[in-house]
Amino acid sequence: MIARKYLYLIALAREKHFGRAAAACHVSPSTLSAAIRDLEIELGVAVVERGKQFAGLTPEGRSVVEYAQRVAASAEGLRQELAKLRHGLSGRLRLGVIPTALTVVAALTAAFARRHPLASAEVLSLSTDEILDRLRRFELDAGVVYVESAVAGFDVVPVWRERHVLLTAAAGPYAGRESVSWREAATTPLCLLTPDMQNRKTIDAVFAEVGAGVTPTLETNSIVSILAHVGSGHWSSIVPRSVLEQVGLPPGVTAIELVEPTVDWATGLVTLAREPRPPLVAAVIAEAEALAAALSNAFDKSE
Repeated sequence: MIARKYLYLIALAREKHFGRAAAACHVSPSTLSAAIRDLEIELGVAVVERGKQFAGLTPEGRSVVEYAQRVAASAEGLRQELAKLRHGLSGRLRLGVIPTALTVVAALTAAFARRHPLASAEVLSLSTDEILDRLRRFELDAGVVYVESAVAGFDVVPVWRERHVLLTAAAGPYAGRESVSWREAATTPLCLLTPDMQNRKTIDAVFAEVGAGVTPTLETNSIVSILAHVGSGHWSSIVPRSVLEQVGLPPGVTAIELVEPTVDWATGLVTLAREPRPPLVAAVIAEAEALAAALSNAFDKSE
């Protein structure tokens, strides 16, 4: 449904290396290079900057890649639709998930898997920017991000509402406390996610709002690493409560409510705004909407 040479070009744009692109397409580098040259002759424009190694795409090449990505995505959607008509929804759902949502997303993928047993899913831990970029390039079907991160050109279904807590040593300076203010939290040695993560940006925004400058003494891009370092007894951290509901507290660690202010965050499913939606995308959106309704009722009852 789409000429193979366009798929080779998409792979080259993604891998930024002739050898890796050829390997991804299961052809030799010479075959891939010849196909790209044939494409340039066919279109009458240069699509690749010439050099001994891949030096990037020309402006025309970037336009061709964007067009090819849209066509390839449409062709994949058609394949999914035809397969669904024959024997039910199948294919591979590709999800990009921010690190702080990696535990709660299991509720969504489990519901999807039960409803569509012939389909499989791939879950990747990525930053918000990576998720949005890969969605634009049709390399992901959906993502899970903070709702405030969604921008024009994307559809978002808010699913989870949650508050963050201070993780700290149970025998530390806040022993016995039911709550800690954000200003107080700023004075303790903190281990936080790296600044490129949206979770960190939202946390920094709250500290700025209360006029509390904070410089974490350890940064990581892994929630598991955060839990391990807090478990050492030296650091505290700020994480969504849902993380603890799934994996539990490390030994000797307690979770304390953060107040002044009390802040709710919304996390949800984000997809590229397009019609018609591919069957896999439509299916995961339906599951996200159902999960959101169930969680909203549970959240309201707990208030």
